[in-house]
Amino acid sequence: MDALPVIDISDPAVAAPQIEAACRRSGFFYVTGHGVPAELIDRLDAAARAFFALPEPDKLEIAMARGGRAWRGFFPVGAELTSGVPDRKEGVYFGTELGPDAPQVRAGLPLHGANLFPRQVPDLRPAVLEYLDRLTGVAQTVLRGVALSLGLPGDYFATSYTADPTILFRIFHYPPDDQAGGGGWGVGEHTDYGLLTLLLQDGNGGLQVRTPDGWLDAPPIPGTFVCNIGDMLDRMTGGWYRSTPHRVRNLSGNERLSFPFFFDPDFNQEVPPLPATGHAGGQRWDGQDLRAFTGTYGAYLVGKVGKVFPELIAETRHQEVPDIG
Repeated sequence: MDALPVIDISDPAVAAPQIEAACRRSGFFYVTGHGVPAELIDRLDAAARAFFALPEPDKLEIAMARGGRAWRGFFPVGAELTSGVPDRKEGVYFGTELGPDAPQVRAGLPLHGANLFPRQVPDLRPAVLEYLDRLTGVAQTVLRGVALSLGLPGDYFATSYTADPTILFRIFHYPPDDQAGGGGWGVGEHTDYGLLTLLLQDGNGGLQVRTPDGWLDAPPIPGTFVCNIGDMLDRMTGGWYRSTPHRVRNLSGNERLSFPFFFDPDFNQEVPPLPATGHAGGQRWDGQDLRAFTGTYGAYLVGKVGKVFPELIAETRHQEVPDIG
């Protein structure tokens, strides 16, 4: 396998066979025909760079500890762990913007609430919120193609698991890797947790995908997003579609930005196998049996995120995840 496929999603029915092949082969593909304006991407990139150029005390004004149970805000280099190892990146966590009267917030649902935005970069807030709206539409379109590829109605996800999706968004800043010869992973080997991820990359590269033929670079292609499936789609298809390990190391010599958008099931829903899945998948790379998990997606997500930020899980460790029905 020399490169990940590029799939035009402007017609999900046409894209469906290509999506099936990509999800079976590597779980990764590039998305084009998405309709997201280049002007919005430019505004988001410029505002993000302005934020990361701030002195660290200014960035810490929106530190994640100030986001409470919503787990929103900034973290410095080394504060996020992947597989127990500190990542060589800093970043900001965002999600669906919810006010204090939202049912999820009133119920104390983890990972739900208001975003934290820097006062020094006022352009970041409108760019992020518009981007979340746009990418939600793109994700629903991709999932329409996924549903059709599995022999399901095109609106299967949009009318059930993603009628009220869990939406999480990150902006990551990777300093240049100055550790020649080893170490220095911006993000170590991992899989994503939910249904799918849409990744915007700047021009510097660094993403690698684990394929049957070994590690494959996934360089930036202008005008595209990198799409990959997560653990829940792996679980729903019984491993027929595989959530694939990937990792990042910034060897470009430049500052690198990436913008992963995670589109996941309803926080309060369980995620059983799909009715159309009659295929058998092979064993996962990490030996984990995703079918063994029971409970809601929210419980799965909180457990995973708590390993990434162990100091924040203390707020929810001794509490049930509320069910707001």
